[in-house]
Parts: sequence; structure tokens; C-alpha cells
Amino acid sequence: MKAFAAPIDDILFSLNHVARAGVLPQWDGDVAAQIGQHFAGFAEAEIAPLNASGDQQGCRLVDGRVKTPDGFADVYARLADQGWCGLTAPEKFGGQGMGPLMSAITSEIFAGANQGLQMMCVLVPGAIRTILRFGTADQQARYIPPLASGETMATMCLTEPGAGSDLSRVRCKATPAGTGWEISGEKIFISGGDQDLSAQIVHLVLARTSDQGIKGLSLFLCPSTQKDGRRNSVGVTRIEQKMGLHASPTCQLIFENAEAELIGEAGQGLAAMFTMMNKARIETALQGVAHAARAYDIASTYAAQRVQGRGRDGVAVTLDQHADVRRMLAQIDGFALTSRAIAHIALVTLEAGENPDLVEFLTPIAKVYCSQAGIDAVDLGIQVLGGCGYLREYRLEQSYRDVRVTAIYEGANGIHQRALATRLLQGAPGAAFEDFVASEGGIFPDAPIKTRLAQWRQARHAVLCSDDPAALAEEFWQASIAALLACVWARLKSAARHHPNAARITALCDADKY
Repeated sequence: MKAFAAPIDDILFSLNHVARAGVLPQWDGDVAAQIGQHFAGFAEAEIAPLNASGDQQGCRLVDGRVKTPDGFADVYARLADQGWCGLTAPEKFGGQGMGPLMSAITSEIFAGANQGLQMMCVLVPGAIRTILRFGTADQQARYIPPLASGETMATMCLTEPGAGSDLSRVRCKATPAGTGWEISGEKIFISGGDQDLSAQIVHLVLARTSDQGIKGLSLFLCPSTQKDGRRNSVGVTRIEQKMGLHASPTCQLIFENAEAELIGEAGQGLAAMFTMMNKARIETALQGVAHAARAYDIASTYAAQRVQGRGRDGVAVTLDQHADVRRMLAQIDGFALTSRAIAHIALVTLEAGENPDLVEFLTPIAKVYCSQAGIDAVDLGIQVLGGCGYLREYRLEQSYRDVRVTAIYEGANGIHQRALATRLLQGAPGAAFEDFVASEGGIFPDAPIKTRLAQWRQARHAVLCSDDPAALAEEFWQASIAALLACVWARLKSAARHHPNAARITALCDADKY
């Protein structure tokens, strides 16, 4: 088995030279490198070794509580002690105030090392951001410090048996009770719905406060412990038996008059929840990136060592000397590099705060492309390893099972494609994307950007003239990602000299197969 190695050089190259994080006044590339390398060492030495055993052991429900795999609680305690839980939390609440780009570094490494454990930690930054934006000063003072310290973890409770992507069907109900609220109902597919790592859990619950469709939905903070110190009436009825992510407890939860408090305004629950969901979508994109990078590391290492067949001179050669294997390795590497760049460009644009319309268009593109890139990269990695890729010991079969869900959760990919062809295209976000691609075409006149932009405009015209734009969502998606990839490859080629292995980047760009 190839031990996990964090792709820290690729990550820093992408942020600094492709996504151009240096335009942000708060970005310090040297500090990012130091922190990234420190976390990479921790992930390689302590988090990654639990990935295989956690997958094989899985989570169990014992006396109504979730038991995580052996070793998870100990490594989480060290994670919290070193301050990683509060990396992006404001300093005044006990965090380190490092910002989302620093989180992008650690999140990718964490997901590549052990996505099962990461799934239980990944919602904390989004929860903090939601509380900062919509919570009262008192709520911020009570909830953010324990989230930053690792004492508390967070969940996002949206889905119900009768309400998946259609949130207007949410039936979980919140009713006033004294100075607070009580929640009753059922939620399913709740990542980390219960666990034995943190002392507390705060559930961010979307619940109905009126019968006015989505306007009747509000967001609530529902802690695992009541004000009097007793456990809140939130029970686990089941841990889902999943294809992958066995070490992450995906729970069915039952709320029975559970104590809760409103966050934000009544009836504005979706606005508050989307603050957390949009962050989660970028995190999902980075999970796809992580698996693509891991697939390349495993497959390229194996192919360089495995002697199989002979070259044209009759001498035995390793797998990577065969043209078809080299083609697959280049595709895997290309998926990792381009998906990472897309996620990072979206994040840098978000942090710049100057073009929210472009962020709104790039976010679903990043979620769809990066998740699918992770799936395709791991699939190719298995093919490179042949029969060994189908075996547990080489770890790609687990990666395939784990990454597959990224195209499903945080909004199925088809839903995001439909949004691009309908709501987003017909508003300012579509125009912002067009301007972005046109600008990149001016910077890189020798790249095929202008051709891809012309094709995108044709696809846009077809969608805008259609009586059923959703039926053209796939075609429009293909035109959109082709235009964006032309920009990304141009940036990669221009920046290649800054990478420690510039020849590798240049060779991929010159192949022009993407």
C-alpha cells in the first residue's frame, strides 16, 4: 500500500500562481506554506493511518449512541489540542482567524488522508460562519468558542424522508416554548448526527414555523445538551449502511420536543442555511480534488515500480513506459490539477468580495466538475493498477466507494447543472461568467479561450430560446466547463515555471487533451 502523502506543493502552486491568492491583502503565502506543511505532517503521521481500519471497522450504535472506530477519538483530541478546529474562527472567539483559503489547504489534505473522519469535522467552519452572520452577540459568545476549541461539533439537518432536494416538503416542526422553541420531527442522512469525539454537538436544523412553503422555514440551533444539563431529546434511530464512508456515521435523527433557539429571522431559514450549504459545496469540491490527487499518487507510484511487458527493444519495462498507461496517468493528474484550480479560483473570487455574481456561477461548476473529476480519476487509477486496483490493500477501491457520494450530496450534480441553465444563466451570474472568460481570453490570446467562449455563447442562445431550458442543462454544462477549463489550462501553462516540477506541468499543458 502506498502511504498517504499530502500534495502540498501542488496545493500551494495552485493557490499562489493559478488562483492568484496574492491579490488578497490578507494572504501570506509563506505562512500558508508553514501551516500547510505542519498539518500535512500531522495528517500523514496520525490521521491517514486510521483510514483503512476505520473503513473496515465502521461505526456502531450502542445503547442509542454512536461509537466511532478505534483511534478516532484519540486523534480528534490531538487535532483539537493543536488548534486545528478553530483555524478559521475569529481570534476573539478563541480561533486563529486564518480565513477560508487556509481551510482549503487543510480540508483537501484532511479529505485525502481520511474522509470518514473529516466528514465529522468539516461542517464546523460553515456553522461558525452562519452563526457569525445570522446569530445574536449572545449566540456567538455561547456557541463559537466551543466550536473553535473542538469541544463542540456541528451538523446540518435538512433532509427528511419526504424532503430531499425539494425543501418545500420539509415537515419537521418548530413551536414556541417559553423563551425558546421546541423541535419535533425526523431528519435523515445527517453526517456526524452523533459521535463520541466531541463533548457536545450543535445541530443546525431547518424546521417549519408556518405553512407558507419555503417561506415558512426557519433555522434553529439545537444543542445536544439542554440548559439544565440533561441530554436534549435528539435520538439516533439508525446509522445508514452505506457503500462507502463507513467511518462517518450518517444518522437518522428523531427530534421529540427538543430544546432549540432561532437563529436569524423566522421564515428566513433558507437564507441562513445556504450560508452553510455553499461552504459545504466548496468542501465537497475539495473532497473530489483530494481523491483525484490520491489516485494519481497511488497509480503513478505503482506504474513506476510494476514491471510488465517489454518495450520496442525487447527489454522488460515498467507499466509507465506503456503509452496507454501514460495516457491514463496524464488524465488522472490533469483531473487533480484542473479541479483544484477551479475550486481555488472560486474561493479566491469569493474572498475578494468584488464579484459575488461570478462566485454564484462558479460554485456549482466547482461542485459538479470536482466531484466528477474525483470519481473519474479514481476509476482510471483502478484501471492502471489492473487486478491490484480491485484489491483492498491498494486503497483505491475504498477511494472509489468514498468519493462516489460527492456527486450526490450537497445537491445532486444534475440539480446544479439545471440551476446553471435556468436561474443563474438568466441573471447576473451568467453575465459575470461571460465577462470572466472574455477577460481571460484577452490575457491569453494564444489559448483556445475565445473559441470556447463563442461555443458557450451559442449554447447560451439555445438555452435562452428554448421552451424547456432544463432539457439543455447537460449541453450547457459541457459548454460552460469547456470554457472554464480553457482558462484554467492557460493559467497552468503560464504559471508552470513556478512549480517545483515545472516539466510535469508543462508536459500536461502541451498535451492539450483536456
